[in-house]
Amino acid sequence: MQPDATDPTTDPTTGLPDCGHPGCAPVPDTERYALYRQDAKLLAAIGEHVDAQADRVTVRLPGALARAAVAAWDRDDEGDLDEETREQYELRGQAGDLALIGLAVSERGRWEGEEVVVDLFVNLAGAALLAHIEAAGADYRSPHP
Repeated sequence: MQPDATDPTTDPTTGLPDCGHPGCAPVPDTERYALYRQDAKLLAAIGEHVDAQADRVTVRLPGALARAAVAAWDRDDEGDLDEETREQYELRGQAGDLALIGLAVSERGRWEGEEVVVDLFVNLAGAALLAHIEAAGADYRSPHP
């Protein structure tokens, strides 16, 4: 396959599809990945319907975690970033999600004993849950079988 420099979704050095994320390697264009791309589009279509139905979810956070999230929001990350690897891009995204949870805690959180009760947008609650599942890896077991 010859690289197509005119196709913005193709890596000009390899001719393979480019996912668009900084630091990502091009994705081999096989039938399996074509099916995965279709699956991703279907997941996004489901997400469109979820987005229209789900707004916020009420969660209880231990005080220490709530304070740490607020500190992440209050932190001032200055300066330009160099080109990021995929891992750095994802880590920065997770740090941003944490900071937005801190913003929600500082704006809408209410203390109940040693916990903070806060309404989180469902995407932030989902991001925190996904980070937990990914950190647990193969050891993850849902508390709701």
